[in-house]
Amino acid sequence: MHQVIFIVYPGFELLDTSGPASVFNSANRVLSQNGKPAYYAVTLVSAEGGGVESSSGITVDTQAISDLEPGEARTVLVAGAEREQLLPAVADPVLRAALPALVAQAKRFGSVCSGGFLLAAFGLLDGHRIATHWDSCKPLAETFPAVTVDPDALYVVDSRLWTSAGVTTGIDMALAMIANDLDAAIAGEVAKRLILYARRPGYQSQFSPVLQAQVKGDSPFADLIGWIQANLDATLDVPSLADRAGLTERTFHRKFVAATGQTPARFVETARLDAARLLLSRGLSLKTVAAKVGLFPATRLSEAFERRFGMAPRLFRDMHAEF
Repeated sequence: MHQVIFIVYPGFELLDTSGPASVFNSANRVLSQNGKPAYYAVTLVSAEGGGVESSSGITVDTQAISDLEPGEARTVLVAGAEREQLLPAVADPVLRAALPALVAQAKRFGSVCSGGFLLAAFGLLDGHRIATHWDSCKPLAETFPAVTVDPDALYVVDSRLWTSAGVTTGIDMALAMIANDLDAAIAGEVAKRLILYARRPGYQSQFSPVLQAQVKGDSPFADLIGWIQANLDATLDVPSLADRAGLTERTFHRKFVAATGQTPARFVETARLDAARLLLSRGLSLKTVAAKVGLFPATRLSEAFERRFGMAPRLFRDMHAEF
């Protein structure tokens, strides 16, 4: 059995543990229905053991960290919390003494959401690239300069270290672990069982361009934004979009920037490149992807992709495609 240990403490975010734990349990169910033995065993662990209350008021039963056998934990994940609950956990002498040794013996370790603060405070993230909740990126980077914080990724895999951006992204990371441990087909079946919209890859931004626009409030361009997403291969320059919105070009440009925080050109390119990454991860050819996202010919896609992400789309496809 692959023992998955979740480190929790008073005030932890329940979904940081319950979400990934449900993913691992669902993988066991898929294996059982295929006539195979369960692979994962999940245990909640705290400094002293016993009942630990989460931020939502739900109390979970935990095992004391001192009761773990050496080498028992194969995966160690630290749950996140708000700052007020993180500070006592960072100062806990039991966790400070035991967690580094536990991590050293594990096959992999990491955190969900702001749980990375505990790992960083114990010196376990120095020299690594990590993901954390968007609201924690700046304070974590400023507090721990030896840690490289990726502000965009849903989750990051850096050797043995796995970190996720928080809350529901812990589910995405757990699915990626299953694909790594078992195979992508089982991870896909688990996602289907949990009625997830999609298995999101780690490189996907925490905020899609559509969500970023919606966060700005009641955008007068909600319908137009949806149309852009559905018609990336269309002509999406300012004259065309202004005409569709029924505004003059100058008025459209001004109101669009005010509503979304981006120029129309930047918004369209971001939407196209996000779609390109998704299509490339499915193994499609550059020519096909370029045509589908409106960055044709393929040289235009390559130039925009390298400018934005710092790598060629062919290399990205080789790294991420599930053939």
